[in-house]
Amino acid sequence: MTTSFSETLRNATWADHESAESEGYLSALMGGRLSEHEYGEMVAQHYFAYAALDGASRDLAGHPVAGRFVFPELYRERALERDLTTIYGPDWRDRITPSKSTRTLVARIEQVSDWPGGYVAHHYTRYLGDLSGGQFIRMELQKIYGYAKGGGVDFYIFDELGSLPRFKTEYRSRLDGLGQELDDREQQRMIAEVKLAYQLNTEVLAELRHVVKTAA
Repeated sequence: MTTSFSETLRNATWADHESAESEGYLSALMGGRLSEHEYGEMVAQHYFAYAALDGASRDLAGHPVAGRFVFPELYRERALERDLTTIYGPDWRDRITPSKSTRTLVARIEQVSDWPGGYVAHHYTRYLGDLSGGQFIRMELQKIYGYAKGGGVDFYIFDELGSLPRFKTEYRSRLDGLGQELDDREQQRMIAEVKLAYQLNTEVLAELRHVVKTAA
């Protein structure tokens, strides 16, 4: 039985999921061992990454290939602004800075934004994770910090999408369609970019270990 392109992309990073999920920062966060501001360290890094990703999406909305994966209802920048306001207050912009790993991730997103496969690779890596495991994270954070809709965990709330399983099915269908259009060389190039995107996002989490050490 032939493996679909969406499954191939998923399998490309499957072996790495366990190590990412056991990162010291996420373990401490999910264990309720971090303060609200220490949680905000991760939200801040998300903000810089998604400002770049949302910007690329807006620029590519009319592209015949990349535009199939542009969904304005997925944009996270405004939700993250509400979350950061809740966590740090109205002066949040003065209190956050991108980490070295985040700057590397942002630079890569900007670098490949003129290549449809590269844009989709980073879009897929982030959003399918947010729509899957991210929903469990949201529920845990609501328990730990008492957040409600309107700020704190809005990043993880995708009400405008309706049914998340239905949306993910449609998204994977579009990936499969894209895979059918790509030759083997371009498929391999995109798979490699998905692996790189996953690695860069994992490195952002790894760099947050200093927060855990501070909180210990």
